[in-house]
Amino acid sequence: MQFLIDADLPRAVAKVIASKGHEPIDVRDIGLGTVDDTVIAAKAKSDTRCLISGDFGFADVRNYPPESYSGIVVLDLPQDASANTICRIVADFLERDDILSILPGRLAIVSVDRIRLRPR
Repeated sequence: MQFLIDADLPRAVAKVIASKGHEPIDVRDIGLGTVDDTVIAAKAKSDTRCLISGDFGFADVRNYPPESYSGIVVLDLPQDASANTICRIVADFLERDDILSILPGRLAIVSVDRIRLRPR
């Protein structure tokens, strides 16, 4: 699966995604580190990449209807989450082949102890 990583996540997330056999691109590496969320969403959509972010703005289905994307993953992180914690949450999520197989066209809200999916 191909992922577009939002700038609000640690750079180490790309390494975690790659280590699980997926293809990550960090928005900071393609000149989109400081752009508006709508530009990031448009890039994810045009490149058919699943967007992964810690920004709950992407969970607003009125602005970012999941069926228009190759998946949107929003991490529901504790306020004091370290980079290691965030990477562990992402790694655990990527182990869920049952979720990844149905992710295109859906919104996944991923927290430490659960995954909520918004159906198509």
